[in-house]
Amino acid sequence: MGTESSAGRIRVLQPIERLSEILFGLIMVLTFTGSLSVATADRGEVKVMLIGALGCNIAWGLIDAIMYLMACLNERGTDIKTARSVRHAGDVSEAHAVIRASVPRAVADELTPDVLERIRLRVSAIAREVEGPRLSAEDVRGALGVFLIVVLATLPVVLPFVFLTDVALAMRLSNGIALVMLALIGYFFGRASGISPWRTGVLMVLLGCVLVALTIALGG
Repeated sequence: MGTESSAGRIRVLQPIERLSEILFGLIMVLTFTGSLSVATADRGEVKVMLIGALGCNIAWGLIDAIMYLMACLNERGTDIKTARSVRHAGDVSEAHAVIRASVPRAVADELTPDVLERIRLRVSAIAREVEGPRLSAEDVRGALGVFLIVVLATLPVVLPFVFLTDVALAMRLSNGIALVMLALIGYFFGRASGISPWRTGVLMVLLGCVLVALTIALGG
């Protein structure tokens, strides 16, 4: 329940969360670079694109960081509500049912009555009523991590436009970097999820291309 979930937050972001944030930032910046015309774009348009890409990812990085903090508060508040429900349950069986409902199904199925009772007694022995949910230093670190990941995911894709004056060459290099990043995201997602890394790498490249094309077509 609460202690375990809070301890897991010390890592700031789990692998899947980190990959998701990188993918989000990458998709956002690709909507800007992908809308640039190689045939007609000049340095002025490239500069506008760079400002737009960086500004958009900074804004969405802030939004994602705020959403992360809200998720932390919600998780901690849910844990507190569960503890209160256990302590104020009408009888032992009701308290056991609350505990079972608060853990994953695979874990709940393995909890014996003795284990459930030990948990109930431990929660009930808490002397004081737990106050409302509060953010911790680890939560703030997590929010900062989310922000930095979204923003930093922009840099590899836009750097070719910073250092190269040839827009066509910069575009090809930028697209190549983006494809490599998508493949790596898919590969590590597959490893973290226990499925074929190479297959998910290819699928991530295809999915990224489709998402970018749809976003640009819809005016993103």
